[in-house]
This record gives sequence, structure tokens and C-alpha cells, in this order.
Amino acid sequence: MTGMSTSKLLEAAKNHLVYVTDRPAVVMQRGEGMYLFDTEGKRYLDFVGGWAVTALGHCPIVLVEALKEQAEILVNCSPAFFNTGMIAFAELLVRHSCFDQVWFGNTGAEVNEAAIKMARKYGALHKKGAYEIITTDHSFHGRTLAMMSATGKPQWASLFEPKAAGFTHVPFNDLPAIQKAISDKTIAIMLEPIQGEGGVNIADEGYMKGIRRLCDEQKILLIVDEVQTGLGRCGTLFAYQQYGIEPDIMTLAKGIGAGYPLAAVLAKEKVCCFAAGDHGGTYGGNSLGMAVGIAVVEEIIKRDLSAYAVKMGDYIKAKLNAEASRFKLTGIRGRGLLLAFDLPKEAGKEIVGKALGKGLLLNSPQPASIRLMPPLIVEKEHVDEMIRILKSTLEEVLP
Repeated sequence: MTGMSTSKLLEAAKNHLVYVTDRPAVVMQRGEGMYLFDTEGKRYLDFVGGWAVTALGHCPIVLVEALKEQAEILVNCSPAFFNTGMIAFAELLVRHSCFDQVWFGNTGAEVNEAAIKMARKYGALHKKGAYEIITTDHSFHGRTLAMMSATGKPQWASLFEPKAAGFTHVPFNDLPAIQKAISDKTIAIMLEPIQGEGGVNIADEGYMKGIRRLCDEQKILLIVDEVQTGLGRCGTLFAYQQYGIEPDIMTLAKGIGAGYPLAAVLAKEKVCCFAAGDHGGTYGGNSLGMAVGIAVVEEIIKRDLSAYAVKMGDYIKAKLNAEASRFKLTGIRGRGLLLAFDLPKEAGKEIVGKALGKGLLLNSPQPASIRLMPPLIVEKEHVDEMIRILKSTLEEVLP
């Protein structure tokens, strides 16, 4: 289909792809660094990064080389066997975190499911069958049926009923609400250190430490969903490290594969209670994915992109603050390169659309907010270009 016109491609998309979301009338064809290019040759500065996926930018050389080299050796020997990459990647992640063991999957939703299953098995073995998981309002944990049940997204409350049972939602950053929700059926508290889809809502340090204390007192587990916050994006390799606590389980995806579908659940040894057959997956831990993951994580660590994310995040926030009064922007927030700001009216969708037309990719997680998740390789010249296009867009939408 590479020779087809854009209009023909869009017609084929309409006819043959299941509709799940509104997409603009462009077809992306290639990517390079901070930019995407469509079939018309138009260039787009990417400050969405595949929703925090393309941590090293588009088509980074370390990912390309890892794929080429590993594809000639072994792609997938099946999960019935160990492979060298699986062992090496698990050791790498354990060495740089507080966890002991790893299970590899392909998506954030998949490893969040694995974390829930692990917690419930632990409850069955050690806490008289406790199975309930406390999650927070405006959280996002994935799109499987169980993870939609765990997610605190109001729009999903009545979708695909009946939902999976066993999830209790409480307000975010409200420790007393969590304390009140704990019962003898509770086995875990699950939350994002920073709610990305919820609008970049940051957990307070006292809140996270209080949750850890509650979990210790009640002998329940703390699960951190770092699908969006992990791998350097928020200024440390993992966001939990900024709170002076150690979770029992952590989930990773998005940036761990820099665009390749890859995910992992990490856990303390005491929680790793699966028996043979309790969990698995055809593609989890495949050699191709492991080669990519090792290359990506080693690159993030070698280049200290965690610290670089802080530097560039501060630069972006300074630029936004310089324009805040003019456009009545508020709530400029975030850590590292997971950032957001609020608009004076519900114009997020319009701003995203107009910016796209000017060659800038933005995201609006809430009607009156804009989220920025650029690749961790973003440079000042890219930020300056983003601000220039953003200002031009805001001048049209917020005169």
C-alpha cells in the first residue's frame, strides 16, 4: 500500500480498521528522532512520544541495531524455555531497583493484570483469601476488562457491565480515604505515583509514605503502576525512588521498549507466589523483546537520561511560565518530562487539532489541560520550536 495516495489510504482505513477512536486525517509513514513524517512528507515535532513510549525518540539506532542483531540469532523459543536475554534483562532491572524477580509481558494492561493476580494469590496464601484492591479516582491501568474495572475513570463506570469485581476506588492523595476503605478483604493498594491520563496529578510524599505505613501495619501489598512514570521520565529511573519507599510490586511498559511492545512486572521475592500454570503468555520474555529492552534501559542509564529529564523539564516549565499570564495558563506542573498545564477554558481538543496543523503533536488528557511527554532526548531547540508553535496556536484559540 506504500504507493497509494493519502486519500486512498484513509479510505482503506475507514473500510478495514475497527473504529475505536477519532484520528486526524493524516497517515504517519516514518519517524526520526523528535519528528514524525506523514505520507505527504509533512514533518511533526512530537511532544506526545506515543504517550510516553518513544523514550529515545523515533527509530533510535540502539533499538534498530538490537532488533537487527537479535533477529538473526533467535526471535522466540517459546516461554517454555529460558533464553539468555530473559535472564540478562531480569538481572539488569533487579540490579537497578528494589525488587527481586521479574515477569515479562507485552503491554501495560497485561502486566497490571499479572500484578493483580500475584496479589490475589498472595492473599489466598497468606491473608485468609483477601482479594480486594484499592485504587484511586482518575487513575488509568489499562483497557482489559479487569483493568477498566481497576481504573478510576468516570467515563468507564457504566461500560461493558458487569465489571470485574474486587476493586474499590478512593480519591487520589487522600490518605484517610484509603485508611477507611481497608477491610479484612483488602490485599493491596494500587496507584500511579503520577497520574498521567488523569491530568498529571502528583502523589504527595506524605501520602506515599503513609500508604507504605498502612500496608505494613495491615500486612497488605503496595503496587505501583509505573507504566508511564518509569524508566527515567520523571527524573529518577523509577518514580517510587523519589518518595523514600519500597513498593512490593511495580509494573513497567511504554518507555521500557522505546516503541517496541514490551512490559514487565517486578516484585519482592515474598510476593512471587505463582505456581506452575498460574500465569504466562506466548510472547512474554521473547528474545527479540529482551534484546530491545536491554539496549534501551542500558542507554537510558548510560546517558543518565533521568537527570537530563529534570533539566529539560525545568526548561519547559520556565518557558511555559513566561507565557502563563498572557494566556491565563495555570497549574504548570509535572516532574521530569511528564508535564501538563491548565487552560482558562475547555479548549484542549481544539488546541491539539490546530497544533497538529502547524506541525506539533500535543495531547489533551482532560478538556481544559494539555500534557507534554516528549522523548527523553528532547533538546532546547525542540522546546523553543514547540513553544513557538504553541504560542501561535494559543493566540488563535485564546485571543
